Amino acid sequence: MRINHNITALNTYNKLTMNTTATSKSLAKLSSGLSINKAGDNAAGLAISEKMRGQIRGLDQAARNAADGISMISTAEGALTETHSILQRMRELAVQAGNETLEAQDRTAIGTELKELSIEIDRIADSTQFNGKFLLNGDLAGAQLDTTGGIKVGTTLATTAAAAVTRIDVSGGKSDETYTFTASGTAGNLILTRGSDSVSQEITLDATIGADGAMQLNFDKLGISLTVSGDAAKTAADIRTDLATAATIKTLAGSSSAELLIGAQSNQTITVSFGDMNTEELGTNPGTSDLNALVKALDSDQIVSTVTKANTLLDELDKAIEQVSTQRSKFGAVQNRLEHTINNLGTSSENLSAAESRIRDVDMAAEMMEFTKNNILSQAAQAMLAQANQQPQSVLQLLQ
Repeated sequence: MRINHNITALNTYNKLTMNTTATSKSLAKLSSGLSINKAGDNAAGLAISEKMRGQIRGLDQAARNAADGISMISTAEGALTETHSILQRMRELAVQAGNETLEAQDRTAIGTELKELSIEIDRIADSTQFNGKFLLNGDLAGAQLDTTGGIKVGTTLATTAAAAVTRIDVSGGKSDETYTFTASGTAGNLILTRGSDSVSQEITLDATIGADGAMQLNFDKLGISLTVSGDAAKTAADIRTDLATAATIKTLAGSSSAELLIGAQSNQTITVSFGDMNTEELGTNPGTSDLNALVKALDSDQIVSTVTKANTLLDELDKAIEQVSTQRSKFGAVQNRLEHTINNLGTSSENLSAAESRIRDVDMAAEMMEFTKNNILSQAAQAMLAQANQQPQSVLQLLQ
């Protein structure tokens, strides 16, 4: 019999310590609701769940970003609602001025109202803001066409039959870029490639220029579109040949647009272009034949002083209404896209949260059973330790 080392007590104490530690862990899990309270609880699970947690929070913020984008677009679209109303009133006045029953005094009165309405269009364009950003004055107009290089409005495409580029829209593209046309291996297809990252899009051209005298080329993924107008004999093969002969579209540096980060990772963005909606940009040829030149820059008695001037103004107002309608349509399309984006982000966040919960959260019922077991074992170990400590007392019987 030995008293210096009570092996039974040491063994019981070791078990008591293990049970007490396990009980403490269960208490921590039950009190926090988490199965991982420190890295030692599940090192691999911690790393995985933290990565998921970062993505979940990123998705939630991306949804808020998209909602802010919708608010921004709604602000601009609401302002253009009034611009539309003003243009419709101006068109009504132009139609009235096209009637020879009016006297010069009547035309001056109409001109005065037209002038004031045009001033209001500019005021709306120059003052509409969202969080300090001007939306309709051209600051966020997106990429702008470089007219010093590459194809431009008026460029002639002369293979077989005459045609010309009558419209180029680069507002959805990137600034300071060169876009290059190449012929596809598929007959009738044309490829446009962005120079900075070699992103390209292939489209199928219409067989010929349509009855309306125009062919639309829409590279929507790159944010570039153009219209070719001319001889109905001009075929897709002709246009493809002309554009693929070292033809490029260039955009200027320094122009801006609104870029919305709508994903949890970098570069998951939507670019929104807010066109310049003042009177100098509304009309057939911005800067020359526009509402500013036909209305705002003239004295009231000169704006619709003749039926011819009224008819010219009417044509310009039709073009201006079309431009505002196009911009509002773009806003509506992007807004619908952002609403679907928010729904998708919410679904992704929900599913990732469920996956993270399975790793990170504790099953309270199972952990309560574990706690009860460890608690009973701890109490039993305490009782047995007391018994083990009594065993050396039997040595005293030998000393009597």
